[in-house]
Amino acid sequence: MPQRLTYLRESASQTAGPYVPIGLSPGAAGFDICRQEPGHDIAGPNTMGQRIRIEGLMIDGMGSPVKDVLIAMWPASARDRYAHPDGAGEVEEGIRGRCRDISDFETGEWGFDTVAPGPVPGRHGRLMAPHLDVWIVARGIKVGLNTRIHFDDEASANAADPVINRIEWERRRATLIAKRQDRDGAPVCRFDIRLHGDDETVIFDI
Repeated sequence: MPQRLTYLRESASQTAGPYVPIGLSPGAAGFDICRQEPGHDIAGPNTMGQRIRIEGLMIDGMGSPVKDVLIAMWPASARDRYAHPDGAGEVEEGIRGRCRDISDFETGEWGFDTVAPGPVPGRHGRLMAPHLDVWIVARGIKVGLNTRIHFDDEASANAADPVINRIEWERRRATLIAKRQDRDGAPVCRFDIRLHGDDETVIFDI
């Protein structure tokens, strides 16, 4: 008698599903299965530089917050070093590699604690303005989205940044700039990611 084969049904191709938080940041999803959870505090207490907080929402085309976002960031230190085996020079104690945070399931808010990054060399040795590389995924997003966070108190560096200057329209460039404010004497940088509309955040094809 021929063996009867049983096949598993495929997941919907249009969505990453609700499983991304479980796989990439299980502690935030309520699963205690990792020795060290990839946290949202990018820089330890001994890291040099000004400590800042970055927070925001991801907003859909209807103006509503997306509440199951996973955001990963890859920061440079204040001394233009990445925590990467191919990075130039050693990164100081406390700087971690790519870190992750899941948005609050009730409000959609996400946030990271880090130090203000320094300028880093880019292609052909040109300096890039201080920024954070960001990767985003959520239900309904089939392929992760890549963008960058720049800072409004780095206007001169932003004006000379080789990546920002490849964006033709000034209004589009502004979607990459976090707005700095002070909260209880500490700097907080607000960066809302808009998926659609006139102020849609620039997404890079990487």
